[in-house]
Amino acid sequence: MKSALRHLAWTLPALALLAGCNGSDKAKPEPHAVATYSHATWQDLPSVSDSDLVAGFQAWRNGCEKLKRDAVWAETCTAAADLPVDAQQVRSFLQERLEVYGLRSAQNDANGLITGYYEPVYPGSLTRSETAHVAVYGVPDDMIVVDLASVYPELKGKRLRGRLEGRVLKPYDTAEVINREGAKAPVLAWLTDPMDLQFLQIQGSGRIQLEDGRQLRVGYADQNGHPYRPIGRWLVEQGLLKKEDVSMGSIHAWAEANPQRVPELLASNPSYVFFSTRPDSNEGPRGSLNVPLTAGYSVAIDRKVIPLGSLLWLSTTRPDGSPVVRPVGAQDTGGAISGEVRADLFWGTGPEAGELAGNMKQQGQIWMLWPKGKPLPEVPKVL
Repeated sequence: MKSALRHLAWTLPALALLAGCNGSDKAKPEPHAVATYSHATWQDLPSVSDSDLVAGFQAWRNGCEKLKRDAVWAETCTAAADLPVDAQQVRSFLQERLEVYGLRSAQNDANGLITGYYEPVYPGSLTRSETAHVAVYGVPDDMIVVDLASVYPELKGKRLRGRLEGRVLKPYDTAEVINREGAKAPVLAWLTDPMDLQFLQIQGSGRIQLEDGRQLRVGYADQNGHPYRPIGRWLVEQGLLKKEDVSMGSIHAWAEANPQRVPELLASNPSYVFFSTRPDSNEGPRGSLNVPLTAGYSVAIDRKVIPLGSLLWLSTTRPDGSPVVRPVGAQDTGGAISGEVRADLFWGTGPEAGELAGNMKQQGQIWMLWPKGKPLPEVPKVL
């Protein structure tokens, strides 16, 4: 769900890198996450059921098509391709080929934050009407994107987004301006509620339920270049919600009770996401690895800590306290997913997944399973 903005991030601090860069970059510099990998053994891992083991392995293996040219994963992925779907063989394969590293924070803490995200379904229309009047925009015709790495290689992955005024490149419009004045962009569909659009932008992808029963699938295409600021944080700062009460449900309830203040709420987040249509299918939305996400077994991660495509061992809980222990594939990213022990678990499509994702702010631990004999990601410290 190629995100920059998304994944229930209304409750979380945003990562700051460079002003005016892409959606995962924020307004002012803050300390980057510094990965610390602690050697561990297979015996150190919490036990997992056979069904979760196989499901997590298969979800990760689905991403191997994108890792065939990766020097770290190519050999392991090739060997995994024909492995029978059998728990014992999966265990033997993993233990023979991979070694275990526990992720630790800069304070040497093994615990971190595990949140959730999902693919929402919102009512809408292909034509504007009295009820469906909130535009879902494609990429604006007048937005210019500058790849900074073409001039400054050390800024790989950073982009400026703006619009020409004469011969001067100016920052592109903020969300407040776009919500008020519109954008010079194709309209893909119309939603009935401005809060639905905000949550669609946070998630980075979703489905629009049309009047004839069909669903239009849309996904992240680009972003206006302004920093993402969680709307939940604004509600807390205004004294309208308590920090511990912030969730998708509580934000939506506040908006329904205070419709006259919704424009003010939305203006507190200058980031704006533009979408493209995606083929409809029964598979999950595609994440940053460009493979379909698997409900319950794909996670979004901080790429400065965990390389995209990695196999992880996750131990956390659902909001009701029941355990979630399983291997997962690192197949997505998100601007709010920042930290050494940090993951965002994809829960699937629709209201049930949304309820679970919206309430998930759990403690958890993450282990990285890494091919034996291969160099670890370039980080300052390995214990």
